Amino acid sequence: MCGIVGFFEPNSTASDKMELLGKMLHVQHHRGPDDTGIWNDDHIFLGHNRLSIIDLSEAANQPMHYKNFTMVYNGEIYNYVEIKQQLQQKGHQFHTHSDSEVILHAFEEWGSACVNHFVGMWAFVIYNKTTKELFVSRDRFGIKPFYYIHAGNTFYFASEIKTLKASPHFKNDLNINQVARGLQMGWLGYHDETYFKFVKALPAACNLFYSEGKVKVEQYWRPQTGKYANLSFDEKKTRFYELFADSIKIHLRSDVTVGSCLSGGLDSSAIVAMVQKISDGLPYKSFSIYYEGKGDVDERPFINEVLKKYPHVDPVYFSPTDDDVRNHFDKAAYHLDAPSSGSSFISQYFLMKLISESGIKVVLDGQGSDEYLAGYMHSFYRLIGGMLQKAKLGDAISETLAVNKRIGNSGSKTISHFGKSLLSTLKPEQFLYDFEFRKYYPFLVNEDINEPAFQLDNIPGSKLDNFLYHLLFTTRLPSLLQYEDRNSMAFSVESRVPFLDHRLVEFAFTLADEDKIKQQDTKYILREALKPILPEAIYARKDKKGFVTPGESKWLRGPLKHLIEANRNWPEFINSSKANQILNDYNQGDNSKASLVWRLSCLMNWIK
Repeated sequence: MCGIVGFFEPNSTASDKMELLGKMLHVQHHRGPDDTGIWNDDHIFLGHNRLSIIDLSEAANQPMHYKNFTMVYNGEIYNYVEIKQQLQQKGHQFHTHSDSEVILHAFEEWGSACVNHFVGMWAFVIYNKTTKELFVSRDRFGIKPFYYIHAGNTFYFASEIKTLKASPHFKNDLNINQVARGLQMGWLGYHDETYFKFVKALPAACNLFYSEGKVKVEQYWRPQTGKYANLSFDEKKTRFYELFADSIKIHLRSDVTVGSCLSGGLDSSAIVAMVQKISDGLPYKSFSIYYEGKGDVDERPFINEVLKKYPHVDPVYFSPTDDDVRNHFDKAAYHLDAPSSGSSFISQYFLMKLISESGIKVVLDGQGSDEYLAGYMHSFYRLIGGMLQKAKLGDAISETLAVNKRIGNSGSKTISHFGKSLLSTLKPEQFLYDFEFRKYYPFLVNEDINEPAFQLDNIPGSKLDNFLYHLLFTTRLPSLLQYEDRNSMAFSVESRVPFLDHRLVEFAFTLADEDKIKQQDTKYILREALKPILPEAIYARKDKKGFVTPGESKWLRGPLKHLIEANRNWPEFINSSKANQILNDYNQGDNSKASLVWRLSCLMNWIK
C-alpha cells in the first residue's frame, strides 16, 4: 500500500516542477513512510511513497522501471504468485519478489488487458517512454483511490485530493451537485465526480489513457447479472466456501504481520474464523472498538464467542472517550478529503489508530459483503417487490409479516413496509432514489443542480440484484471504501477487504434471491456456507449493527457541539431558513433528522 503522485506538465522550469513533486509527496507521506522515490523524463514527473508489505528490499522500491516502462503503483495484486508463474513460462525473468514487477511484465505481455488477470486492489500509472503515453488503471471496486486534474495539455494525479491542491491548476470551485448528493443521500462522490468541480476520480473498473493532452476512459469490467446458476443449494454453499477460503488465503500473502478487524458481526467474524481454519490456529491479533454508556452498543459479548471458538486469536480493544473524539475529529476530517456523512468514520479512525499503535501494518476488514449479499434491512423491499412482480402475493405478504414481526414494527409500520415494497415493484431504482433524494429530508440546496443528479441504469436480473448492483457501484460502497482507505492510510496501515474478491462477487450474482435472503435471514448463503466454522451465536445473529457510535444523537450535543454552535453564515447555495429550522429542532431534542444535522455541520466545518 502506498501513495502515488505525478504530472505531465510542459510548462514551468524543471526545478519548479521537482519542487512541486516534493510538496505533493510530502502531503501524502502518511500513505508510505518507508521510502520516497521520484523520477522524471522530459515533461513527465512521477513520485511514490512506499509502505513496504511484499518484498521489503530496496529492489522493490518505486518508481519501478522495466524496459521502456516506468510505473508508480498503490495496492496489492494478491494472485501475483500465479501470474508470475504464467509469465515465467512465457519467458519472462524477474529480479524481485514483488507484485509490482509482475504488473510491469503483465503489461508488456497483455497490454491494457493485463488487469483482467489481476485479483486485488490497485491504482497504478505506467508511462511508456517510447510513445510518451500514460496508462492508468483502478481496481474493479475502486478500493484504491485515483484523482486527477486535466487542464489543457497538462495532467496531474494523486492518491488523495488534498495533494492536488499543490497543482497550479487546482481550483476551489465546489461541485454543487455533489454537495446536494452528500447532504441528501450521504454519498462522498459519484462516478467520476468529487466535491471539487475540476477534480475528477477515475471510476472503479476503469482504465485511463493519456496521450498528447487527451484523456480517454474505458470501463474494463462489470459483473454479469441476470444469468443464474443451475446448481443445488448444497453445491452453491460448497462453491461459496471454496471461493471465500481462497480469497482469504491469498489476502494473507504478506511479508509483514497481518491482523483483523473484529466487530462481532457476521462478516468480520467470518474472516477471523476462516483465517484460523486455513492457518491451523495461527497466532493472530484482532482489533475492536466499543463504547460504554447508556444506549451505547458494546459488541464484546459477540466478540467473545469468536474468541472462545478460536483461542489463538489475541484481542486488542479500545473505547474512545468524549475527549478522544473532540481531540481527534479535525485530524480525521482532514484525512477524509470530504465532509463526512455519518459518525461511524470516527470509530473506524480510532480502530486504525489502535492497529498502527499495536505494530500491525496489514489488516483484514469485512467491507463489501452487505452490498452484494443483501445484508441491509432495506434489501427486503426489493426482495418482496420481486415476489409481487412474479405474482407471488402470498409469499410477499408472509415475508412482510415475518420480517416486521422480527424487528418489532407496529401494524402501521408493517403496512408502510409493504407499501414501499409495492412501490419498488412499480417503479425502477432511478425513481426510488430520485424520490429519496428530493423528499426524504428537506432539500437544502438553493441553486439549480444538473438533472439528473445521478443515473441508475436498469440492469438484467431481479429487483434485488438491481438494488445490490447499485449499492456496490453507485450508492453506498464507494463512500465506505473512501472511509476505509483514508482512515487506514492516515496511520500507514494497509486495509484489505477479502469479500471484494471479484470472483466471489461474480458468483454471488449467479445466485437466486432466496439464496441471499431466506426465512428473514440476510446473507443466507454466507451463513449456511460458513456455518461449520462460525460460532453459533454469530451464525444466528439477526441484527445489523455496523460501526454503531453515539455520534449523531450525542456527540453533536457533547464533544462536537462546537460544530453546531459555530456561526451560521450559510453559503448562498444553502437554504438558510430550512437549515436553521433543522438545527433548532435538533437542539430542542428532535433526533428525527440527526443524520442530516451531522452532514450539514460537517459540510460547514469542511468548507471552513
